[in-house]
Amino acid sequence: MSLVFSWGWLPLLGKGALVTFELTVLSISIGLFLGILLSLGRVYGNKPVYLLSSFYVQVFRGTPLLTQLFILYFGLPSVGIMLPPFLAAVIGMGLNSGAYQAEYFRGSIQTIRGGQMVAARALGMSQWQAIKYIILPQALRLAIPSWSNELIYLLKYSSIAYMIQVPELMFEGRVIASQTFRTFEVFLVVALMYLAVVIVLSQLLGALERRFKIPGLGRSGRILT
Repeated sequence: MSLVFSWGWLPLLGKGALVTFELTVLSISIGLFLGILLSLGRVYGNKPVYLLSSFYVQVFRGTPLLTQLFILYFGLPSVGIMLPPFLAAVIGMGLNSGAYQAEYFRGSIQTIRGGQMVAARALGMSQWQAIKYIILPQALRLAIPSWSNELIYLLKYSSIAYMIQVPELMFEGRVIASQTFRTFEVFLVVALMYLAVVIVLSQLLGALERRFKIPGLGRSGRILT
């Protein structure tokens, strides 16, 4: 079997890759905002806030992302709400990512010694001030390794958005494959494009982790001696 590659595929694949990038950035941003709020709700919230945050996390982690996308894109029109494919994908992936990021941040917050909160309150800080200026900055830095994995996962999981007609990289690959009948070659190129982006992202995120690593503190939050 001879492999056939055409440079003419690249403009369409590049267009799809740009949509994938936009989808990933917007989704991870929504997830970051929700993740921080949910993690704070689960650690510091009162009982109703804790229960609501926990329910959200359980629902979105316990159901498949594809099902959530189908509900948003195919299900909501039955109640009069119609979302464009890209918007439905951004909302669905963002809501889903928020549940996972909430657990990453919750774990990071809980690794920080409770004495820091006690000391901050003893100095006259309110609980919110202690969270904002002492706890959260440390927790976000400790969460970078886990958060990095979420970003890479989200980039790859964005490929299922083609199921609701989002013209991302996988969608464009399917279009080219159906037109050229070179399925193996086209999806090999698509896979290599994903791999190249993931490698670059991994290097950048590794540099980010090293840049914001807390001196003398291990990933578990324990002081290294």
